[in-house]
Amino acid sequence: MNDISYMQANSDISVLKQIGEFIKEKRVEQNISQDSLASRAVLSRSTLSLIERGESISLLNLIKILRMLDALYVLDRFKIELQISPMLLAKEEQKKRKRAFRAKENPEEELGW
Repeated sequence: MNDISYMQANSDISVLKQIGEFIKEKRVEQNISQDSLASRAVLSRSTLSLIERGESISLLNLIKILRMLDALYVLDRFKIELQISPMLLAKEEQKKRKRAFRAKENPEEELGW
C-alpha cells in the first residue's frame, strides 16, 4: 500500500465513519434503538444519528456510547503496559533463590562448649 492510499484510508473522515459504523453495528446486534441508546448515554438521538453517520464526536460522548454498548474493550489498545527488557529480566532471575536452607535450631549446641 502506498503512502497516499494509506493516508486516504485512515483520514480523519474515514476514521470517523469507521467509528460510526462500529457503533451502529453494535447497537443493532444488541437490538437497541437509537432513542434507547441515546437516552442511556445521556445524548440526544440526533447526536447519536450524526455519530453513526460519521460526523465528529467528542471523546466523552464516545466513552458514554461504548460503555452503554459494553464495548469499552476497544480502548484497551490505549493501555500502556510496563515492558521489562530481557537483560533486566535475566538479572532479576539470577537474584532469585535457587535452594531452601535449613535453619540451625540451636547454634550454641553445635559448638560443643
